[in-house]
Amino acid sequence: MRERHGGGPSVPATLARLTGPLRFLLASSFLIPLGSFMVLPFMSVFLHQRLGMGLGAVGVVLAVASLVQFSGGVLGGALAERIGLRRTMVWALVVRTAGFVGLALALRWPPLAVGALVLTCCGAALYLPANKAYLVHGVDEERRPVFLSVGNAALNAGMAVGPLIAGPFVLTAPGPLFVAVAVLFALVTVGHTRLPAAGAPGAHAAPDASGAPDAGAGSGAASGDRAASGGRGLLAGVAALPFAANALAFYLYFHFQHYLAVYAVERASAAFYSLVLLTCFVLVIVVQPLASGLIQRTPYPVALAAGFAALAAGLAVLSVGTRAALLAGGALITAGDIVLFLKNDLEALRRSPRSDAVVFGQQRLAAGLGAGASGVLGGQLYGLGEAVGDTGWFWLWAAAQCLLLPPLLLLVGRGRRAGRESREAAPAAGRGADRPRRDGPPGDGPVAAPAGRPRPGPHTTGHDPAGATRRER
Repeated sequence: MRERHGGGPSVPATLARLTGPLRFLLASSFLIPLGSFMVLPFMSVFLHQRLGMGLGAVGVVLAVASLVQFSGGVLGGALAERIGLRRTMVWALVVRTAGFVGLALALRWPPLAVGALVLTCCGAALYLPANKAYLVHGVDEERRPVFLSVGNAALNAGMAVGPLIAGPFVLTAPGPLFVAVAVLFALVTVGHTRLPAAGAPGAHAAPDASGAPDAGAGSGAASGDRAASGGRGLLAGVAALPFAANALAFYLYFHFQHYLAVYAVERASAAFYSLVLLTCFVLVIVVQPLASGLIQRTPYPVALAAGFAALAAGLAVLSVGTRAALLAGGALITAGDIVLFLKNDLEALRRSPRSDAVVFGQQRLAAGLGAGASGVLGGQLYGLGEAVGDTGWFWLWAAAQCLLLPPLLLLVGRGRRAGRESREAAPAAGRGADRPRRDGPPGDGPVAAPAGRPRPGPHTTGHDPAGATRRER
């Protein structure tokens, strides 16, 4: 294992060493969600009030768009592994730009709106895994948490500011708004074409944070092994526990994301709901980069326990229903997702043999599955709470799941690992019984190795060198 000294690099020290391409990529991580969230949060209102779609149809369209945006990330990761990170990002931005142009044209031909919305979500699915992989390309394991957390902070800042800018215009002047967003995406796309190539076989390596080039599609010394040893299936080499933990985290978090609006507006106001969301965004922007080193050093089971406990506490506090409870609950839930989302990504990168882009795509797929399950199951339960006149118990039920499901997940993971180890040990025991008989009495000398099989020694360790590299990462 690599030794660690001290508490790892600080956020200011790391950012001060960023090269021009990485500075541009972080700026893009703000501008892209800024443009997207000038439009996407208002799509339900736009489709219903401006284009006259029924609410049932709007719900179906938004569900399909969300599924594409999250779960399509696994395809984006696979594409990045095949054609390279920069080319994937450029094509994804071209697709998203075309989607926003389509939304502007939909004002004259409304049926185009559905296809345009799905197109923007396809672009998002393709872009994010490649973006994250490029951000950590050539970055050593010590600095990865800082880079990922700063990227997440930029993403959340754009998501927070976009609706504030676009709110007054989305219904009164949607045409100019859509055109402005399309122009913004076109400019960002042109900037991406100027980035150094990375992540494609034979491509010139992208510089790391200190300006030194690095080869391969992955990051760090084992990048070549990671890209080559994981197979080519979309889920080949998936890190099972981080994948499942990410799906569970998004499933529980999206109880808050999907249903807080209805709950908070009934008990406070739309303005206060916006204040709660803004508080959550600010916490992610400020806290996650500062806490990234601590999150990295925390053992994975401890991080899972702390993150899910914070989610449970926040969801339980929401059941009180007062304004103070809404703010406190939102803050606790945000603390939980700061730990869980970053730690799951880091652990998936550490455990998986696949390239970084594929790993991020697989984690996006897990997020999509969790968010989708929350929408289906959570919606039924929240509707039941409304029917009986008490939605407070919905949050208590979600909190109970935060306490009950993670231990079950760990138990299942340990059971599968124990079963796999026993299956691997059985053939080894059988081979031991078939070894050649010793020529002398017991203890008289070493057992002869079977013909054609070298005895483990200094250069034949008896295990896969690529696997050793992965463990040392």
